[in-house]
Amino acid sequence: MAELIDRPALKAEMKELLRSAQVSPKGFVGLYLLLLMALNMVNSLASSGSPVTYGNPLGSFVNILTSLLGVVLQIGFILYCMDIRRGIRAGYLTLFDGFSFAGRVIGLAILQYVFIFLWSLLFFIPGIVATYSYRFAYLNLCENPELGCLEALAMSKRQTLGYKGQLFALDLSYLGWLVLAYLPSTLWVAYVFSQITTAYITGTAYTLPSTGVSFTISLFCSLWTVAVQLFYLASYQCTELGYYEIAKRTSGVSPNFGSERQEWDNEDSGLF
Repeated sequence: MAELIDRPALKAEMKELLRSAQVSPKGFVGLYLLLLMALNMVNSLASSGSPVTYGNPLGSFVNILTSLLGVVLQIGFILYCMDIRRGIRAGYLTLFDGFSFAGRVIGLAILQYVFIFLWSLLFFIPGIVATYSYRFAYLNLCENPELGCLEALAMSKRQTLGYKGQLFALDLSYLGWLVLAYLPSTLWVAYVFSQITTAYITGTAYTLPSTGVSFTISLFCSLWTVAVQLFYLASYQCTELGYYEIAKRTSGVSPNFGSERQEWDNEDSGLF
């Protein structure tokens, strides 16, 4: 049975835990985000010259590849936060630990995307519900890399029963940070959109910003996002792991082999 989680207390506990980390959370998050930024820049360069991704086969391939590499790096970040919660020293190389089971990570990422997409076809709300239903799938796989992809998803579905609303509230509590992190990017997109709209209304031609200007602004926006996320991303992930631990305990569903796993195996484990 789900229980009411004291979110402020849990967040305070995680912040205190991060202060005692042997490897700097800001340093680790900085490495993680800079690698993601590099992947995004590679993707942007590969996609340049074509207004649509499907019109550029190389851009499409690079986009898929960089997205999947980003997911594998995300697994390394999760593993780092798991070690912090367990009081284990996690070095910077932990960020690349996800590559040791990258096949399962990529398979899970693809299946999760497909299932959420299919639910979204019904309507917007079912897609959001599905996103929260599968929220713990990556965490299950991190805890037990031997899990099957479908099993990790099905476990998450059971674990999140009664917790979807609380997870949504957790996300809302970090909304201010999210807005601040992406404020420059949002303003830049809004400016470009307004210029295009004005040109369309007045019947004049819209001139794209020069490559140098676009690159400089994109780089500034990316660095701004990285700088802001340094202050909250590790705390957010560790707090979500706190929700995950509580959900495992109250649901009786654990990715580890043992009595809890056997009990779950004997029950309905359907994805839908």
